[in-house]
Amino acid sequence: MDVRTVAVRDGDAELAGDLTTTPGASGVVLFAHGSGSSRHSPRNKEVADALSKAGFATLLLDLLTEDEDRIDQVTRELRFDIGLLTRRLTAAIDWLAEDSQTAGLDVGLFGASTGAAAALRAAAERPERVGAVVSRGGRVDLAEDRLADVSAPVLMIAGSADEPIVRISFEATEQLHVLNDVHLVPDATHLFAEPGALEQVAGAAMTWFRDHLGASEPGTPS
Repeated sequence: MDVRTVAVRDGDAELAGDLTTTPGASGVVLFAHGSGSSRHSPRNKEVADALSKAGFATLLLDLLTEDEDRIDQVTRELRFDIGLLTRRLTAAIDWLAEDSQTAGLDVGLFGASTGAAAALRAAAERPERVGAVVSRGGRVDLAEDRLADVSAPVLMIAGSADEPIVRISFEATEQLHVLNDVHLVPDATHLFAEPGALEQVAGAAMTWFRDHLGASEPGTPS
């Protein structure tokens, strides 16, 4: 297993990322963190570690620069700039297509909170590259204007005690025109901090990516 720090450019912005690869990877999963978080999110790192052990390459990426993050910690506005986050994710998808270690791999997107909306929008922007999407506690309602354009299978994971996310996840199923599912983790809340909850998230994500990432041509409903 190879781990290296990488830099993804979006215009003048340089975004830091941690890329983990393994020989014969089944695909590469790009993580879109949620509100006020970063590539160091312990929850996303735990899921990424599980996916790496299952044979997937992973890219944990900061969607904001250091300066932008400092601004956001005060204003809390950039974390909800879904257009900006989508552009950053799309740049990362394009970067993965050119990197020697990931160029031939289908891309899966794993989005948390507001990052899930950016993941769905990025999937709509790059249907030829994105093969599957997973949302963890995702604000998928913030991507509702592009849900009908998503062509990759979508799994939405929600804690059963997180009623707002449960509701918007099921509402999103009516707008998606591809294979999709809602996976409820029993008694879990928004951050899946309950014992065993995050392990269930990782297991559900792993199964979804195994079943759909690389199983068909990207952009083709499975």
